[in-house]
Amino acid sequence: MLGIAIPLVLLANGLAAGVLMGTQLGGWPLLETLPAPRYVQAHGFFSTRYDPFMPLCFLGTVLGDGVLILVAHPVGARVLFAAAGLLAAVTIAISLVKNVPVNKWIRTLDPENLPIDFAERDPRRHWGGWNRARTAAATSALLANCVAVGLLL
Repeated sequence: MLGIAIPLVLLANGLAAGVLMGTQLGGWPLLETLPAPRYVQAHGFFSTRYDPFMPLCFLGTVLGDGVLILVAHPVGARVLFAAAGLLAAVTIAISLVKNVPVNKWIRTLDPENLPIDFAERDPRRHWGGWNRARTAAATSALLANCVAVGLLL
């Protein structure tokens, strides 16, 4: 079971954390500096590219860590797999509550005909902060998973 679960968890967690880190390092700095119409256009484009890939990676991480909690020894590895699974679940929660609603709203907007109050409702500052939080949680989950695997060797 370990021989299957460990590579799948590391792959899923690594891919998801990597996408979020890539967003932090490249996509977000671009989105943050664009004028509002171009921001809406670019954000709408980016927000459709990672479904269902990202949710499946995070769900796979949580489920895989759940399996590893049950079968791994020593106890220290189980504790780290539990922490990683919890951090991946936190990433899912942040995504569902904070980032996904903004993504859906942005996709409904016409970049050439933004609402009059868009400047007051511009979600960039809040979206960016929550994206940093979920990136930190996802990469911390990956670190915990890697250290746990190290304890198994």
